[in-house]
Amino acid sequence: MPFSPCQQLAQTLLPLTLEGDDGSHDVAHLHRVWKNIRQISQVEGGNLHILCAAVLLHDCVAVEKNSPHRHQASRMAAGHATQVLTTLGWSTADIEQVSHAIAAHSFSAAITPHTLEAKILQDADRLDAIGMIGVARCFYVGGRMHSALYDAADPLAQRREYDDQRFILDHFATKLFKLQEGFQTQTGRTMALQRTERMHRFFNELLEEV
Repeated sequence: MPFSPCQQLAQTLLPLTLEGDDGSHDVAHLHRVWKNIRQISQVEGGNLHILCAAVLLHDCVAVEKNSPHRHQASRMAAGHATQVLTTLGWSTADIEQVSHAIAAHSFSAAITPHTLEAKILQDADRLDAIGMIGVARCFYVGGRMHSALYDAADPLAQRREYDDQRFILDHFATKLFKLQEGFQTQTGRTMALQRTERMHRFFNELLEEV
């Protein structure tokens, strides 16, 4: 079961979790982030009930990557999650834990996670942005934004500034290769290193073909 051992909670929250048609933030993304959380929490600990609610609701407000309001998306999701969990009768303390984890998970929000659960969610979500699944999501989102694959005249940006709004390949240098530096847990850092190595292999092999 994809959200074991919190399947009952998942059945309650899943219908309330996603909006929009972004295939990089769909139910499969939630499954993968939960899988990452289970792997991290086996070593680091954390309250799975809080973590499951945070996973299920962390993308409940859809804001496109190229929107000027993108940096506010996690705060908006945290606010909506607070409303949902309040309606379900959750305690104020638990709601605050879930809300903080959701608000802090986003890279663009630049909010420091202060609880173990927030640190685990941030790590688990960022793991899904790197590695081979991260590569797939990067090109998927670039296609949604109508970006070119790379600059044919200068794919490595040796004679120009990086521009990952125009060229998908630039996003590896501007963000994806750097994400491993900000992981919050030791388990997350170890997983991030493995996935970053996979991205480097992909990047180098792609350049050979280019």
